[in-house]
Amino acid sequence: MKQKELIWVGSSKNDLKDCPEDIKDEMGYALRKVQQGEQPNNAKVLKGFGSAGVLEIISCDESGTYRTVYTVKMAEVVFVLHIFQKKSKQGIKTPKKEMDLVESRLKQAQQIYKERYQK
Repeated sequence: MKQKELIWVGSSKNDLKDCPEDIKDEMGYALRKVQQGEQPNNAKVLKGFGSAGVLEIISCDESGTYRTVYTVKMAEVVFVLHIFQKKSKQGIKTPKKEMDLVESRLKQAQQIYKERYQK
């Protein structure tokens, strides 16, 4: 199977660079699996987007929990939408600020896809 292209939206690539080394390694490995058409063990559907097209990779170390949100809604491409450290103390719910950013970047990804692949 052909490996899917990986496109970073917004500051997501720089956000990954700011993560601890072990988190970067784990996220990089998981994203490579996604590019190969697999779903990593530490990935799950991100609730609030209506389908399995938006997922998150969850990785933890001693400094906390990190999330990498991506979409596979567009066939040839994996768009990395957002990477952040989850700091919420209100349970498992992703903070609204983070969800709003994911929604905004999903729209950007759809526009990029339209411009590059649907000519």
